[in-house]
Amino acid sequence: MTETKMDIPAETVEIRRLGARGDGMAEDGTAVALALPGERVTIRREGSRGHLLAVERPAPDRIDPFCPYFGTCGGCAVQHLAPEPYAAWKRGQLVQALSQARLAAEPGPMIDARGEGRRRLTLHVRAVEGRAEAGLMAARSHDLVAIDHCPITVPMLHPAPRIAEALSAPLGHGRKPLDVAFTATEAGLDVDIRGHGPAAEGVRAALVRLASEWDLARLALHGDVLVERRAPAISTSGLRLVPPAGGFLQATEAGEAVLAATVLAALDKRTKRVVDLFSGSGPFTLAMARTRDVHAVEGEAAALASLDRAVRAVPGLRRVTTERRDLFRRPLLPLELDAYDAVVFDPPRAGAGAQATRIAESKVPLVVGVACDVGTFARDAATLVAGGYTLETVTPVDQFAYSGHVEVVGVFRRPRPPRKRL
Repeated sequence: MTETKMDIPAETVEIRRLGARGDGMAEDGTAVALALPGERVTIRREGSRGHLLAVERPAPDRIDPFCPYFGTCGGCAVQHLAPEPYAAWKRGQLVQALSQARLAAEPGPMIDARGEGRRRLTLHVRAVEGRAEAGLMAARSHDLVAIDHCPITVPMLHPAPRIAEALSAPLGHGRKPLDVAFTATEAGLDVDIRGHGPAAEGVRAALVRLASEWDLARLALHGDVLVERRAPAISTSGLRLVPPAGGFLQATEAGEAVLAATVLAALDKRTKRVVDLFSGSGPFTLAMARTRDVHAVEGEAAALASLDRAVRAVPGLRRVTTERRDLFRRPLLPLELDAYDAVVFDPPRAGAGAQATRIAESKVPLVVGVACDVGTFARDAATLVAGGYTLETVTPVDQFAYSGHVEVVGVFRRPRPPRKRL
């Protein structure tokens, strides 16, 4: 006879700590979502995890979550944790990663960069009982959690579920799973639909009409712009940038500002030429180009085109050049890097393994690394330190609110050779 969940007996465990994803961890390693350190909870075991049935002894740090979908939606992990221990837990993720990489640097205080909320949101649209529903995925599941709005996003994104459902109509009402990416911009919502594939002209025309009805700034299908009613611009370092459809953007406006300011603060008076690796559309490039020559290197042509348009629209910037290059397969070599006074790199979550190795072999005196994953940051930092750099400062930044993700900025220096006397 097959054992069902109801046949598994309930048991009580003590929660010792919070795991990297925000799960409460029992002494035997069982992960229990929604449980906090110091709590006694009743669970039903499901493999290596425990399903929380009841909290018998709540922790003093437990607070009421503000989102009605918390505990069902898989987006947030720790809305039930008080602010001070929450910040300590997130900073602790970075401390642990540095320790495991045998790096002695002590991170600075966590900087709160949540601002007014996330300006990006990707919703999933699925057919449920013959109608389209838009929402987020449940934790560790492909089950859809239909939502009215996501409370941790900026108000402009609150109508997003209804817009996603409307846009799915010409595409089959979610019978084919769709992902709809929204970005809040100064001109309104920028929307990119993915999952459908190429669409017939009649479908494209219907989507264009819906873009007008919902007053969208831009609507794209798999990055192919169907209509741009207004340029979906954002402000970055006081300059105007229009990212490509579906392109990368920092999660919050405040986060981008904090990261750019931290990068700029690391540059000294001797920094005249900078290479910005994994530049994307160039928010760091634009910030640095007010006072330095910058060479931006990025693998996506559309991102570099956006940067080029932004540069040409702003008089008075220093020289900005761009290069399309896959830095995972073709990292800049030490001889190329040595032409610059500083390197800035901001790779995807996988980190900059191959490029970090080449930087470590270079003579560049200053390196600023930005990362959205503490593990890959620590790995790349260890590579640089092994190559002779000193990890001078490490700054944790919280723009991924209530999740286990931490943004990091690390400043690395190596001694400059003494100037030759004439």
